[in-house]
Amino acid sequence: MIKTIDKVIYTGHTRTTGGRNGVGASGDGALDVKLSTPGSGRPGTNPEQLFAVGWSACFIGAMGKAAARLQVKLPDDTAVDAEVDLGQTGDDYFLAARLKVSLPGLPQDTARQIVDLAHRTCPYSKATRGNIDVTIDLA
Repeated sequence: MIKTIDKVIYTGHTRTTGGRNGVGASGDGALDVKLSTPGSGRPGTNPEQLFAVGWSACFIGAMGKAAARLQVKLPDDTAVDAEVDLGQTGDDYFLAARLKVSLPGLPQDTARQIVDLAHRTCPYSKATRGNIDVTIDLA
């Protein structure tokens, strides 16, 4: 069942031309990137890297909310290393992802609670749930 949004908090506006070998920019001018095919050696980033950065940032935000709910302070050096694979099976293309979460100084059980709660609430996690292979580990 698709959930509908009751209240829009923010809408990102972008325009991309040229696909994987083009450019992308946000409507407010904050983002202006050259795009390149993975492994091409051309200047620019690719959609998989952009997705990995976006998901990592969102996931850290969700962990902050989870930590507050558990009355725990996230470590200042909290980090998420994300890997997004672009793969192929037959003629079809797929994504897979791995998030490696670093919550230094927190007890393992507390860190796991934060990660599990964040994965249930992060919008990127919700969007990918059941659609791509996702692994989330604690560093």
